[in-house]
Amino acid sequence: MITGNEIRRVFLDYFAKHGHQTVESSPLVPRNDPTLMFTNAGMVQFKNVFTGNETRPYNRAATSQKCVRAGGKHNDLENVGYTARHHTFFEMMGNFSFGDYFKDVAIEHAWNLITKEYGVPEEKLLVTVYSEDEEAAALWRKIAGLSDDRIIRISTSDNFWSMGPTGPCGPCSEIFYDHGDHIFGGPPGSPDEDGDRFIEIWNLVFMQYEQIDAQTRVDLPKPSIDTGMGLERITAVLQGKHDNYDVDLLRTIIEASAHETGVDADGDHAVSHRVIADHLRSTAFLIADGVLPSNEGRGYVLRRIMRRAMRHVHKLGVKDPAIYKLVPSLVGMMGTAFPELARAEALITETLKLEENRFGQTLDRGMKLLSAETDKLGDKGTLNGEVAFKLYDTYGFPLDLTQDVLRGQGQSVDIEGFNTAMEQQRAAARQAWSGSGDAATEKVWFEIQERVGGTEFLGYDTETAEGQILAILKDGDEVSVAKAGDQVMVITNQTPFYGESGGQQGDHGLLFSAEGAEVTVKDTQKKLGNLFVHIGEVTRGEIAVDLALEMKVDVSRRSALRAHHSATHLLHEALRRRLGTHVTQKGSLVAKERLRFDISQPKPLEADDIAAVEREVNDYIRRNDPVITRLMTPDEAIKEGAMALFGEKYGEEVRVVSMGGSDSSTGSGYYSTELCGGTHVRRTGDIGFFKIVSEAALASGVRRVEAVTGQAALDYVSAQEKQLAAAAAAMKASPAELEARVTSLLDERKRLERDLTDARRKLAAGGGSATGEAEFKDVNGIKVAARVLEGVLPKDLKPTADELKKQIGTGVIVLIADTDGKASIVVAVTEDLTAKVSAVDLVRAGSAALGGKGGGGRPDMAQAGGPDASKAQDAIKAIETLLG
Repeated sequence: MITGNEIRRVFLDYFAKHGHQTVESSPLVPRNDPTLMFTNAGMVQFKNVFTGNETRPYNRAATSQKCVRAGGKHNDLENVGYTARHHTFFEMMGNFSFGDYFKDVAIEHAWNLITKEYGVPEEKLLVTVYSEDEEAAALWRKIAGLSDDRIIRISTSDNFWSMGPTGPCGPCSEIFYDHGDHIFGGPPGSPDEDGDRFIEIWNLVFMQYEQIDAQTRVDLPKPSIDTGMGLERITAVLQGKHDNYDVDLLRTIIEASAHETGVDADGDHAVSHRVIADHLRSTAFLIADGVLPSNEGRGYVLRRIMRRAMRHVHKLGVKDPAIYKLVPSLVGMMGTAFPELARAEALITETLKLEENRFGQTLDRGMKLLSAETDKLGDKGTLNGEVAFKLYDTYGFPLDLTQDVLRGQGQSVDIEGFNTAMEQQRAAARQAWSGSGDAATEKVWFEIQERVGGTEFLGYDTETAEGQILAILKDGDEVSVAKAGDQVMVITNQTPFYGESGGQQGDHGLLFSAEGAEVTVKDTQKKLGNLFVHIGEVTRGEIAVDLALEMKVDVSRRSALRAHHSATHLLHEALRRRLGTHVTQKGSLVAKERLRFDISQPKPLEADDIAAVEREVNDYIRRNDPVITRLMTPDEAIKEGAMALFGEKYGEEVRVVSMGGSDSSTGSGYYSTELCGGTHVRRTGDIGFFKIVSEAALASGVRRVEAVTGQAALDYVSAQEKQLAAAAAAMKASPAELEARVTSLLDERKRLERDLTDARRKLAAGGGSATGEAEFKDVNGIKVAARVLEGVLPKDLKPTADELKKQIGTGVIVLIADTDGKASIVVAVTEDLTAKVSAVDLVRAGSAALGGKGGGGRPDMAQAGGPDASKAQDAIKAIETLLG
């Protein structure tokens, strides 16, 4: 039997042999269509190629695109498990022509692949064409040899495809497989077409027109081809199955589910196994593409899928987590074709296990409440909407999960009552907010959030995406249009731009539209927790609400921010290990050019501490371990050893960032584990290089460490090396010799300063006499040596006075130094005279003459100063007068 993996390979190999570029599946989160929640068709990644907004280096392509339909207008969730062909996750194989070949080649490829490569009997096939497309009908007759009774004309929009109200469009042609008359159903277009006998396996879209407006349609200059064939459907045909869930791609997981739960795969609980298998595929691929369970947006849809599967595990009588144990069976089946699945296996397994444990704690209570209420209803009753809302609000039961439970019992939910209860809660929240004292200027954000919901952040995985404008603010007021030169704030439904929080600065970049509008984003802020506000200027054209924008983050700036943010985590752990566990973060700044990290630390970091911390951080950078991100409740995260950061407000769930690989010295198994909503590098090696540039006191018991990484660190070291080289050149030494040369020069300088001081003292003591002996003056029988000294430092006055006391034997010494116009004065009195003459009284008289106040010391030695050294002789006279 041919396997599903072989069928995929045959498809891609066939088109590769016929000049098609094999293109990898794009992520399930579309980057180029803001109107889609998930990628739901093979052509999504080529949308801009078809519209002419993007060019590729090839004009033929083939893919096997992973798709999810579980949210928004494309939602198959409720039917999954109950029908043969509904899935939340499926693969869409397709071949595409961008203005190259058209209908004839597309039909020829389709017919040859199905009948020759896959060997499907021709008599089992029939086709549909759009009723006005005689060209396609003629080609099917010519190429496939089909008779008119096997070419069915369909006049409805089922066989006419369009991208939207305007844009590329064209007729379709579908290929159907007849499973046999033992199955109920009629061919397409017949009264029994909804039966399961005739199944569509391939749809060919002939993109030949452009819809200008509701009345105008013109020919495209380069008609194109877009096809889609569900891998699960064609696998069922080729494996002789009528039910998609019987093919190996799903049956392998169903059997693993049966083995793990101990419940027969094909018995009364077959639907539960089918739901588990399908939902595991959606869950695993969404997590691998960066979606994590949450209470809003794509994360909420993922959680709904996960919890629906978990409810079916519970329905099988299994109380303990079980779905996470099925991940290896999925990876074994699909990991080769989709390597991202294998790379993310650990994250998928851990996320599922955590979510199962969490949901299991509330499921029993919720089911008991639901059971008590449904017992009151009777057959085919309707559950009160308030009860359904309580299940949602208190127990985390999504509405569709409650509907799924009741569906199995032939009952339903009062949706209108549920919505009324939801609105009552929102009204209460609005009332509570209005009295909370928030600034009036913030009111607009609350109103916008209530009207349009939050912004979905895509920036953990990409720096580019498309978004749709939900609101525009100019001068604080909402406007519908903004023009070039306007300073604006733009809110979109999704964004790759990070809004400033947790110390990390907001992203910069560009928003632009196909119509030529452009907004330069100078900052991004986050309001009310989930509303991302792009702040900037309309630099070209005009933007309006509902306009689709391409959004591009400044990649070099984001890369630097990521590196600095991840480095703070490694720095935090290295500081704790070096200095002690008392070290906790007290604040941070993550900027493009540097990081700033404030910690609780009572004393300065020694040079050895800084060197050790730098060495440890760089060791973990060089290890190049992956950076792991998980979603948990705060309590679960802290239980695992994660550190909550200063100033952060944590909700029901948090992102937990771990790095450093396996580390036995920490309970989590990672070197660093922290609660953090910022953007981070994929591997520690992406940080590049880490360097601490300063450490200083910020406040009592708080130190601030500043550091740089990557190019900024290299630039810093380069500047330091340049300064070192310049200093070495000035000293006529090599950098290696510089330390010894500088030490020698400092020693020499100290020696010369000592010699100079000694010379000055001798000169001052000698008064400039030829003999070197001091000259004295007799004042009232007391010898006085008074000098005004230039070139003598104030600190040298006392030693000089001591020298003069030795020479004078008995008497008074007065020394005044002139330093840049300011005076310092010292008066010394020999011991024999201190009983009748005080140096303190004398120095104060001299200071007053110099324009100063006070002075002090001992009776034998006192010092003072004054602002006017030009009055030095007046000071000497004042002292002599006091002695007379």
